[in-house]
Amino acid sequence: MHGYELRKRLNLMLGWGRVLSYGSLYPTLKKMLRGNLIEEVSHVAAPTTRRPRITYQVTESGHAAFERLMTEVGPTAWEDDTFGIRFAFFERTDMESRLRVLEGRRSRLQERLHRIQAELTMTQKEVDRYAAELQRHGVESVEREVDWLSRLIDAERRASSPDGGTSPTDTTAAPTGDVVTPRATDPGR
Repeated sequence: MHGYELRKRLNLMLGWGRVLSYGSLYPTLKKMLRGNLIEEVSHVAAPTTRRPRITYQVTESGHAAFERLMTEVGPTAWEDDTFGIRFAFFERTDMESRLRVLEGRRSRLQERLHRIQAELTMTQKEVDRYAAELQRHGVESVEREVDWLSRLIDAERRASSPDGGTSPTDTTAAPTGDVVTPRATDPGR
């Protein structure tokens, strides 16, 4: 893909909460070129354009590096800056790694939630109603994400059980509402 198409696809994949700028895309592409993770492919320019269009393709080394990165499940995998990117590529991640990332992210958020709630208790009398609303919104956002992660973890575990989680001894309640499992089975994706 060329840079414009790559940026458009990544922004679509990562959702509205993250926007990849050209200022971060092109330096990253240059770094990946220097690391032999991608290579440039020049296309002959049409007579109406001044220069050839450059597209990028992943090299064998790039594929190997991607596979290695997707199996690393340490703290960087569940931090705010990297979790969404990791999650977007869960289709290419093994079940054990997915579970470790999801559980690590949930644990990190639960720690954050406890810390925020303790701070709220200490500062509630000191803030005006708008600051209190903002704090409440933050707590609710983290609580929603923890709940979402718990549903994903449960769905992942059910999908990995030999009977698909349908045995009579399975005491895990099925989540209510539509749950997007972290692993799509649609071959068209």
